[in-house]
Amino acid sequence: MSENTTSTPLVSIITINYNQSAVTCQLLDSLQHVTYPSVETIVVDNASPDDTPEIIAERHPWVTMVRSPENLGFAGGNNLGVLHSKGQLLLFLNNDTEVEPGFLEPLVDVWRQHPDAGMISPRIIFYFSEGRNTIQYAGARSINPVTGRGSKIGFMETDTGQYDETRPTDYCHGAAVMVPLEVIRTAGLMPDLYFLYYEEHDWGEMIKRRGYSIYYCGSSRIFHKESMSTGENSPLKTYYMTRNRIIFMKRNRSRAQYLAFLLFFIFLSVPKNVLRLSRNREWDLLRAFGRGCRWHLERHRLQGDPVLAVEPDGSYRISRTPSTS
Repeated sequence: MSENTTSTPLVSIITINYNQSAVTCQLLDSLQHVTYPSVETIVVDNASPDDTPEIIAERHPWVTMVRSPENLGFAGGNNLGVLHSKGQLLLFLNNDTEVEPGFLEPLVDVWRQHPDAGMISPRIIFYFSEGRNTIQYAGARSINPVTGRGSKIGFMETDTGQYDETRPTDYCHGAAVMVPLEVIRTAGLMPDLYFLYYEEHDWGEMIKRRGYSIYYCGSSRIFHKESMSTGENSPLKTYYMTRNRIIFMKRNRSRAQYLAFLLFFIFLSVPKNVLRLSRNREWDLLRAFGRGCRWHLERHRLQGDPVLAVEPDGSYRISRTPSTS
């Protein structure tokens, strides 16, 4: 890991638009006031079927617009943005966030002060909370090897400055995470088999296995309009959260831990969810939960994880590790 000596490295901010041009423009409006002097912004439109993403470039001509011919999901869309980036540091930022003018400098400082920093996330505040002072994320605890669930530090607490420090943490938050380009070249791109949810946790495991650490930066703050893309309790979210929870455990826990998780999931989690969703007559969510479980009973051959390759002319392309079943 090289020493960080560049005073103002270029930061490439990458965000995904999917049927939310107005929301994306609100983020870009806030980014126009950023005080950090070396920034480029890349917006990847993920093949929005019911939107007019042209308005983004019309209102913000300083943005690099990338149009994907298909919906690549959260990870795939961000990886496409990486191919069009030039920065030494890459900040993956949800389009349903807004930022404070000085939020970037502390993140860059953490990278500069901690050569082992592989991922850095700021403090995240619920945008719609009263007074905008309710915490969504101030670091995270490791995902439990039995339940497959993690927890966020500070979640739903009133922000009174109790999490202003910078410290190592177990996981980043996918709504806002800075990753040095060097780390992506070493550990690989965001694993896109997930499509939505859990990909940042798996990516964090990949990066930690390469000897890097994850940091929470309490002196940087952004605001998150939670679940504007998928809905708080949508069938889409239920399906991918169920499916991907199992994928994550299979890929990132020992065989014994994975077996313990499966026993917990089959005999406790499945009955609990079926009972809860049936009692509430949430039949669409129940069907989505069933599809997420059933996916693992089918035979799937998955393409390998995406890896960033550098061409002789300095441009990037995506290659793949060997495929898995």
